[in-house]
Amino acid sequence: MVNCLCFGWEKKYYSFYKEMKFAVRKIHKYLSFFISIQLLLWTVSGIYFAFNKIEQIRGEQYRDQENIFVDLAEFNFPLPASAATKFFNRNGETIMIVSTGLGTRYLDKKGADVSMLTDDEAIKIVKANTNLIPKSAEIIDEEKAGSEYRGRALPIYKVITDNDKGHEINVYINIYSGEVLAIRSAAWRIWDLMWGFHIMDWQERDNIDNILLKVFSILALISSITGVLLFFRVDNK
Repeated sequence: MVNCLCFGWEKKYYSFYKEMKFAVRKIHKYLSFFISIQLLLWTVSGIYFAFNKIEQIRGEQYRDQENIFVDLAEFNFPLPASAATKFFNRNGETIMIVSTGLGTRYLDKKGADVSMLTDDEAIKIVKANTNLIPKSAEIIDEEKAGSEYRGRALPIYKVITDNDKGHEINVYINIYSGEVLAIRSAAWRIWDLMWGFHIMDWQERDNIDNILLKVFSILALISSITGVLLFFRVDNK
C-alpha cells in the first residue's frame, strides 16, 4: 500500500515536472522571439556608444574658444545679491551674462541690455569660436519634438557650416551672447537615433522613464531567467 502511494506521488511529480519544463520552454521561446528585435537594438546601440567618444559626438573638436580677461571695474553697476554671472566675448565686446531666479539678462559694460545678434554677427562669432567654415545663419523660434536643439531656450541662432572635409555641421548659438550651445553633425544624429532605440523613445529621444522601456526590461529579465533554467535543466528520459 505504501509502495503504491509513493509510486503515485512520483508519477504526479514527474508529470508536474514535465508540464513545468514545457511551460518554461514555451515562455522562453515566445518571450525571446518577442523581445529579440529590441535586444538587438540595445546591443547595436551599446556597441556604437562604446566605440565612439561622446566628446567627438558633441563636436568638442570643432570648438576654438579662447579664455578672456575681464576688468571687473569696467562693469560698475549694481547686481542682485543672488545673481550668478559670467562673461563672454561677443565679437570683441565683453558682455556680462547675469542669471537670477527671474531669468537671464545679457548686459554691456554700462549695464544696458545688449541687442539680438544679426545674421552677419552670428556668422562672425561662429568663425571666431570654432574651426568651421560658416555659410549661412537663421533664427529658430519654434520648438520641435526630437529636434537637434531641444532643451535650449528659444529663439536661437542656427549657423550652417562646413568642416575641413566639406561635411555640413549645424552650430547653435545664443541669440544674445553668441555662446556656442550645441554642435550637431551626422555623427551626433546617428548617436541620437541610437539613443532613441536604446531608451525606446523614438520621437523625443529624451524620456528614459517611459513605460515601454520598463516593460521590455522586465521581459528581458524573465527571458534571461528562463534561459538559465533551461540551461541547467535535468533531462529525465
